[in-house]
Amino acid sequence: MRELSLHILDIIENSRRAEADLIKIKIEEIIDDNLLKIVIEDNGSGISQEKLNEITDPFITSRTTREVGLGLSLFKAAAESCSGEFKIDSQIDKGTRVAAKFEYDHIDRAPLGDMTTTISNFIAANGDQVDLVYQHQYQENSFKFDSREIKAELEDLSIQSRQIIAWIREYIGENLAEIRGGEAF
Repeated sequence: MRELSLHILDIIENSRRAEADLIKIKIEEIIDDNLLKIVIEDNGSGISQEKLNEITDPFITSRTTREVGLGLSLFKAAAESCSGEFKIDSQIDKGTRVAAKFEYDHIDRAPLGDMTTTISNFIAANGDQVDLVYQHQYQENSFKFDSREIKAELEDLSIQSRQIIAWIREYIGENLAEIRGGEAF
């Protein structure tokens, strides 16, 4: 995949299929430490230890629509090809945690990509069924988006409505630019 945000989207879609109703995404860009870290956690159905041992094999998938599952294996390869690490932990009925570290300035590291679109599109498609917490740190600056807080303010309007999704897109975009010192993604 050309952007890491597409890996993130693939993983949160896996979380949704695992019946998670809460997904947390945390991204840390610590340039001074030459580190990009991405952690995605959910409270879905989890993965058995047997399946977890082979989960990054591209020829293993739980999907019935195809015989291969490339998402996690490609994300792992992306991290490891950039002098990074990949780890996945899971417990049945408790959820799954995927973590990847990348050498920030590695020549082979894909760009992070458009997190604004990734988050807002996921909420547009799944926001009434799944809560999403997105935290992003850039050096010392950070911001947090929590769909539960938005839902608490809405009265008769769905978080999936066009007006709310447009506001979410603008809110995330502005905050990402702000923590980067006005630098757009």
